[in-house]
Amino acid sequence: MEIHELAAVAEARLGHGEPWLEFIRYPALSVGLYVLEPGEPDRQSPHTEDEIYYVVEGRGRITVGAEAQAVGPGSVVYVATAVPHHFHDITERLTLLVVFAPAEGSLA
Repeated sequence: MEIHELAAVAEARLGHGEPWLEFIRYPALSVGLYVLEPGEPDRQSPHTEDEIYYVVEGRGRITVGAEAQAVGPGSVVYVATAVPHHFHDITERLTLLVVFAPAEGSLA
């Protein structure tokens, strides 16, 4: 069993100095914390794995393919493999729990 406290993960991410920090990794899945500040661009590219975003806190919009949608606390977004997507119009710090299946980059 693994238990992670999100506050500790968020603190570790700050020490890492990047918006993304992976904190669970197994061949079948990986989990990370992704944080974007208002006005900060989302620089990610399409991934080679399916992914789920869970919005822990904050507000903004996500565009997946040609479809845009507002997101806020409690929103869950599925993005299929290789589909272009990005967060934008962030009005409050966006804290996202991200799950990749299989693990991020494992199919690259």
